[in-house]
Amino acid sequence: MRGILVLSHHIEDGEALSTRALLRRAGLDVITITFEKTLDIETAFGLKVKADYFGSDIQINDYDFIVVPGGRYVAQVVDHDTHIKALVKSFHEQKKCVAAICAGPRFLGQAGILDGVHFTAFTGSEKDMPKGIYHPDKKSVRDHHIITARGAGAVYEFVYEIVSYLISEENAKALLNQILY
Repeated sequence: MRGILVLSHHIEDGEALSTRALLRRAGLDVITITFEKTLDIETAFGLKVKADYFGSDIQINDYDFIVVPGGRYVAQVVDHDTHIKALVKSFHEQKKCVAAICAGPRFLGQAGILDGVHFTAFTGSEKDMPKGIYHPDKKSVRDHHIITARGAGAVYEFVYEIVSYLISEENAKALLNQILY
């Protein structure tokens, strides 16, 4: 299984990098893409990372899932973004796994893919999902092929749901046991 994780300037470090590391540990191939003007990304806490590809350089049919981390960049770009929303909408239309954490689900909400869907997100982000079924008390929620989580403190539960869906619950449990969760 191959997946995409979207990087943007000011992404939340743990939501992006820990998620990618844990998914790779579980045996999933995860590449990073960006829609920034450079592959060099600076995270919310000043870490410098390099995206693997520009979003325009990939063929989404080559990938099985997408992950959208949160961070303060979301508030800065979500209302005028066209790239991330189009990408998650395309994955959703193909019934491929769409996962977003913290404020990341705002892209899903604005793309209309959380209508009638159970989800969680960072408090306040639910404003973009007025037709969804919000669960503020849950760390991570899976509704069919859509997986959401409420923040950096839910990375392990988020990854558990992704691995359970894409591989198996047995593999997800093994991953958590391996890291002494």
